[in-house]
Amino acid sequence: MKRIDVLYQIKTLENLIFRNFILDKPSLKTIPTPTQVQIMEYILTHQDEEIYQRDLESILNLRRATVSGVLKTMEKHELIERVTANEDARTKKIILNPQAKQMFLMHRKKILNFEHILLNGLTEKELEIFGKVLNKMQDNVLKYTDKKSSC
Repeated sequence: MKRIDVLYQIKTLENLIFRNFILDKPSLKTIPTPTQVQIMEYILTHQDEEIYQRDLESILNLRRATVSGVLKTMEKHELIERVTANEDARTKKIILNPQAKQMFLMHRKKILNFEHILLNGLTEKELEIFGKVLNKMQDNVLKYTDKKSSC
């Protein structure tokens, strides 16, 4: 079996997907990044909970500085508000603004439509194998990262 350049193929697919989402946008200000969409989705699906930056860091497996920068941008574009928590004045819970909910729903529909295009012709078995392969790759990277940081 011929070996493929996995990193190159993953990056190429990422570029094709991202390009598809950028091309039909009238204004760069209206384009949420993939991380912003993930954050909006998490907040929307956990509306009955108080969400803090540390929650997003853990759930999305992102660094503190990354989440902080994304949240600052979202706040600047008035997609979120940070409100002082009742229990601890030092922490701020994150609240999604109504326009962010509307933006998320619009982009979520496009994401689901594009995912349908992406998965066209793939069998359930292929998707199951693909999911397992992705999970193994993520585990490998996490193990490597943990091993590297403990040295």
